Amino acid sequence: MLKDKVNKLPKEVLAAGWAIALGAIAPMLDSTMVNIAIDKLTREFNTTLAIIQWAITGYVLALAMAVPVSGWLMNKYNGKKIYIGAVIAFGIMSVLAGTSWNVSSFLLFRLLQGFSAGIITSLMSTLLVKTAGQENLGKVMAIVSTPMIFGPIFGPVVGGVIIQGVSWHWMFFINVFIVLIAAPLMIKRIPDFEPFNKDSQLDVLGIIDLSLMSAAMIYGITKAADHASFSNSETILWVGIGLLLAVIYILYNRIRKNQTVLPLDLFAHKSFSTASVGLFLANVAVMGPLLIFPLFFQNIRHFTAIEAALALIPQGLGMLVTRPLIGKMIDTIGAKYVVMVSLVVSLFGSIPLIFITDQSSMIWISILLFIRGTSFGGIMLPLMSDAYTGLNTKQLPEAGVGINIIENLGSSFGSAVIATIVATVIQGAHASVTSDVKGYQAGFLASVVVLAILFIPSLFLTHKK
Repeated sequence: MLKDKVNKLPKEVLAAGWAIALGAIAPMLDSTMVNIAIDKLTREFNTTLAIIQWAITGYVLALAMAVPVSGWLMNKYNGKKIYIGAVIAFGIMSVLAGTSWNVSSFLLFRLLQGFSAGIITSLMSTLLVKTAGQENLGKVMAIVSTPMIFGPIFGPVVGGVIIQGVSWHWMFFINVFIVLIAAPLMIKRIPDFEPFNKDSQLDVLGIIDLSLMSAAMIYGITKAADHASFSNSETILWVGIGLLLAVIYILYNRIRKNQTVLPLDLFAHKSFSTASVGLFLANVAVMGPLLIFPLFFQNIRHFTAIEAALALIPQGLGMLVTRPLIGKMIDTIGAKYVVMVSLVVSLFGSIPLIFITDQSSMIWISILLFIRGTSFGGIMLPLMSDAYTGLNTKQLPEAGVGINIIENLGSSFGSAVIATIVATVIQGAHASVTSDVKGYQAGFLASVVVLAILFIPSLFLTHKK
């Protein structure tokens, strides 16, 4: 009985966790819903595919650029008010995107949507860490990651239903209903957060440098996927600019003696540096296949967009089933063994995909997706919670900035690398179903290799006796 009370989350912490998670559902859904409407939007605005793709690319870049700004906002102002303000701003931008009168206005509102989403996603994890405390971090992280599951799983399905049943405008208007439900709950349930470090000065140069670095790197990486090659001139140029800005930031941080928006002495903490490497690799291994699965179902199995989205639901169900258990295990035994066991499970679900064909049973594929899904939380959540282990309160906003930048770069890099591998293998062979299948098999093989490499940083994660 006593043990149950110890393991049980305080009611106010649980309520705050769900309120914060609810605020992040709209951006997570929105980021995946739009993918399915690209063709419809191209026709609606009478424009080219290259221009309308900026509705996705621009959103991601604006989100990445907002991350460094969010660190300063948390330091300077009440985190609750900033978070709720960002959620309401996202709702307003959704209305404006849904009522866009031409492609230029649409892209502008998508950029503003992305910027507010960047503030939301950055504040989300940091406020949860502050709310939960170290002893409940795993269980609360399991709650706050719920929107991350709903987005990739249900976003395409909801988007497809809206496109076919109503109109593309409602992909954005639906966010208003979510915000109207979330805002009162957040006002009531989320506690006030004193500024983490009110004396901190706005690090304008640091914010600009990190924002431009993230945007340049992510844009260059996405160009690699477009050209099916990392050696194209656009990728080399933009990734080169990103690396130059990274070097400039390192020198700048040294001159400022770590009094910057992302102090690099954070990486002196073993748990933070190890978790950072792990999160980058995990995002490559997990997010890359999330991109090619729908393409496999549509191009090889000839599913419609909605059928492809529905086929991915077993993976999401696997993620949902294990979330609560993983949170408790992190708080009980620590991150190390949770990640290692989850990696083994993930490999069991991923290695057979290397041999997948156009004739593979959908029941078998669904089972593999479910197994993969059960492992994702056990890989991502311990890494996220371990990144904050041992840090003091004043370091939380800066840690949140670092983790978000690393995750954004990892997911973009993973998607681009695996998409490039698939396209390269397909282009290098004679056009046939068999050569197309080999391309996807190579993509899944790349994911398996990264999962295996992930065992190395997992050895250095924390564990509790």
